[in-house]
Amino acid sequence: MAWHRRNFLTQVLIPSLFTKRSGDEAAPRFPKIRPGEYAITWIGHASFLIQTHDYNVLIDPNWARWLKVIKRLKQPGFEIHHLPDIDLVLVTHAHFDHLDRRTLRRIASDQPIVVPVGVGNLVHDLGFNIVHELDYWQTVELGSLKISLTPCHHWGARFLADLHRGFGGFVIEANGRGIFHCGDSAYFPGFKEIGERHDIEIALLPIGAYDPPSGREVHMNPEEAVQAFLELRAKKLVPMHYGTFRLGYEPLDEPLSRLLARAREAGIHHDVLVMTEGQPVVL
Repeated sequence: MAWHRRNFLTQVLIPSLFTKRSGDEAAPRFPKIRPGEYAITWIGHASFLIQTHDYNVLIDPNWARWLKVIKRLKQPGFEIHHLPDIDLVLVTHAHFDHLDRRTLRRIASDQPIVVPVGVGNLVHDLGFNIVHELDYWQTVELGSLKISLTPCHHWGARFLADLHRGFGGFVIEANGRGIFHCGDSAYFPGFKEIGERHDIEIALLPIGAYDPPSGREVHMNPEEAVQAFLELRAKKLVPMHYGTFRLGYEPLDEPLSRLLARAREAGIHHDVLVMTEGQPVVL
């Protein structure tokens, strides 16, 4: 029987080097936000700008063109200098595609940053005025914003030896409305508890990198993302963590097509909001 051993270097990394980056970095048109509204802008991968009437929040900002040897294949939605003034930064864990120190240094301007326990020493020297380290279910408040760290099924080491670093997702609550940014996670039963503890309206859920070279189950696939959405009891599903970096064997366009197919089967296709990088959506 023929057996073929996959090779991430020859099948993914090297072909990516010769793939032209797609996407445009046009100047964004950020909308005027009325009280009670959210504006969500997907920057790419797991990076989002969340705007309320009073605050601008960045989650997992990453404008890097490379993750070491992994090439970015989709341009960020806009250049970093087009950002509005940022009031708060959230980082879900220490992996290089979520915590990019060069990006954070450019963003930092004496505002607070929130990270999981054990991640603070990676960001304390970048220019933030205070570093909040949260454990699961802990909360920090900034004016009308309430930020809570939630569990996930992943891991947080940035290097081989720093297994002490925490990881998780964030629930952002303002004016009685909740947005959940999952961070990275495989599917796990904890999504039901997150939905029970928090009234989540909008769920930003990862759908890519489910076929990694390591073979570890640390990212959920699109079908599992639909299941997580249902267990969270959210009202809107925004897919993320796909189409930017090839971190797994799956083709760049496969996660979204699989998600939409499963959403149609589950009868929730009208609840899926597929975003375009750099284009704000007001909800």
